[in-house]
Amino acid sequence: MADDIDRMKTGTTTIALRCKDGIVLAADKRATAGNLIANKWVDKIFPIEDYMALTTAGTVSDVQLLLKLIKAEIRLKKLRTNKNVSVKESANLLAGMVYSNIRKMSMIPGISHFLFAGADRTGLQIYDIYPDGSISEADDYLASGSGSVFAYGVLETLYEEGLSVEEGKSLAIKSLNAALQRDSASGNGIDIVVVTSSGVEKVLTKKIDTGVKE
Repeated sequence: MADDIDRMKTGTTTIALRCKDGIVLAADKRATAGNLIANKWVDKIFPIEDYMALTTAGTVSDVQLLLKLIKAEIRLKKLRTNKNVSVKESANLLAGMVYSNIRKMSMIPGISHFLFAGADRTGLQIYDIYPDGSISEADDYLASGSGSVFAYGVLETLYEEGLSVEEGKSLAIKSLNAALQRDSASGNGIDIVVVTSSGVEKVLTKKIDTGVKE
């Protein structure tokens, strides 16, 4: 049991959607350890700065460590330069950390996958930071985790350029719901965070009741 918890992964579904007035990030709340649901109420979307946030998937211990490191590096760079670090620079910095982490010798593979979103003076940006450390920018939408194949089916069908944030939130919920219905590693609830030029805001946290009531 202890060994399973050490390898706990956020078998998950996370989504990033570009809208005309912001970026919508969404994720489920379930964490798994093998076939065990280890935690039913996990946060998988995190602010990195006032203008940046990311979604997480992968081995929990590695995800937690990389989150601490990227936040610290961004703060240090901000102190040294006395200016905000750009979204592109921050995303590339995290991609370098992921690249180094996956190539370290370890009994437990350091797998982590991030969808990185931000709004700076150059505009709205979404980056896919893949578990091997590669990075690519997306113009429309991204999904990650074990339920991403189901989410992509909805996104491919319903996404349209120029969606408002409100429309993006609705599409994110539909996409997550498709994954929650079919992916056993995703479930229990959803979080939605919006990134705009005004900052990062959590706009929805909803628990999904799966219990049997009398």
